Amino acid sequence: MATLTQLLNKHRCDKFRPSRRKILCGNPQRRGGVLVIRERTPRKPNSARRDTARVRVMRGGADLHIVSAYIPGEGHTLSKHANVLVRGGRAKDLPGVQYKLVRGKFDLGEVRNRRSSRSKYGVKLVR
Repeated sequence: MATLTQLLNKHRCDKFRPSRRKILCGNPQRRGGVLVIRERTPRKPNSARRDTARVRVMRGGADLHIVSAYIPGEGHTLSKHANVLVRGGRAKDLPGVQYKLVRGKFDLGEVRNRRSSRSKYGVKLVR
């Protein structure tokens, strides 16, 4: 239970984490530039190599923050200095990765030969 002083100082926030709100500035997505691309290994009990990117999140052309973001889907052609769209949503088994990149926007292309869950990977409907 929070004390009266804690409630008055507004240190408690149920909906949003202050750091996430500050980095995205209350927006659903933000544009950023890729600094470096890495492969990281998840926590126990999982075992894999997950692609992540260090992204400089921008606000009106000015640098805002540098964050780690997960690259969803199989395969990508990202390189250094590529423009990407960053959204919220953490990768549960990767410590410190609180954001994901949006596929099919800017320099991060869609996942090839994707049939199901296409909207998550930027793939248009092929008839």
